[in-house]
Amino acid sequence: METLTHSSVLSRFGHALSDPTRSRVLLSLRDAPAYPSDLADMLGVSRQKLSNHLACLRGCGLVVAVPEGRRTRYELADSKLCSALTELLAVVLTTDPGHCAESAGKGCC
Repeated sequence: METLTHSSVLSRFGHALSDPTRSRVLLSLRDAPAYPSDLADMLGVSRQKLSNHLACLRGCGLVVAVPEGRRTRYELADSKLCSALTELLAVVLTTDPGHCAESAGKGCC
């Protein structure tokens, strides 16, 4: 039963990281909490698109919204996520560029 829970957590994490904008949001929040308007400006995306990505990340359980008066600040949901993201960045992946090029339209690499 615990394996199912673990695979669910990894699946949510993988879904969040599967989009480059969401990955950039997580990396930005790894450095410091931020407001949506600041994140949108920093990442060069519209506020509406950023709002959709933040909703996805909240749904995955990776970020939380912290009300501050009229504004809402976003931060990583758990301090361990900072370490997890740092560790993932340190992993060196060996890929087969030929395979990735062939599979580019099939969701691989």
